[in-house]
Amino acid sequence: MRLYLSSSRMGYRFDRLVDLAGPKARVAVIPNAADFIPGVARALYLQHVLNPIERFRKYGLQANELDLRHYFGRPAKLEAALADIGVVWASGGNTFLLRRAMRQSGFDTLLRRRLAEDSLVYAGWSAGAVIAGPTLRGIEQMDAPGRLAQGYEPAPIWDGLGLRPYVIVPHFASNRPEAAAARCAQVLQARGVPHRTLRDGQAIVVEGDREELV
Repeated sequence: MRLYLSSSRMGYRFDRLVDLAGPKARVAVIPNAADFIPGVARALYLQHVLNPIERFRKYGLQANELDLRHYFGRPAKLEAALADIGVVWASGGNTFLLRRAMRQSGFDTLLRRRLAEDSLVYAGWSAGAVIAGPTLRGIEQMDAPGRLAQGYEPAPIWDGLGLRPYVIVPHFASNRPEAAAARCAQVLQARGVPHRTLRDGQAIVVEGDREELV
């Protein structure tokens, strides 16, 4: 299994993800965690803050968007779309919305199989990292479980992908005006839920049996 789970955007060690991917890997960028954000605001963010597709391309990787909404109820079509993809990058936003997208498209089942085969690298930041844990219980301190967009089922999904045995809490003790990450960590601690906090810039890198914080 190969993972790169970042607190904020690409993190300070994006080179580690490039190494995991290998030269000329094809990248699918999943934007669905931000589907609740109006299109104009999303376009401005891509233009002025971070466009992950452009970032990957600067490193020589072939990157394109993969909108999971196009595959809701069509997992076989999604499997075909991912057949020659070597890296999946899940962008930040609302974790619960991203989880719905992964369930409704069948991406979650397909991802687990591809990771077991070691034919794919999973990477992401904020929501894209949080979703790798075993549960989303406690994440309601940071994200609204009821956040929806057109085409999404209303009921929140509380199980994570189970790629890590602990919940990832991003943006902890970072330069942000809210204390949601601290509240989330406190709730998880009180409930006895295994978790790891990440400051912005940090990432968890997994390669086979090796895991490290970078």
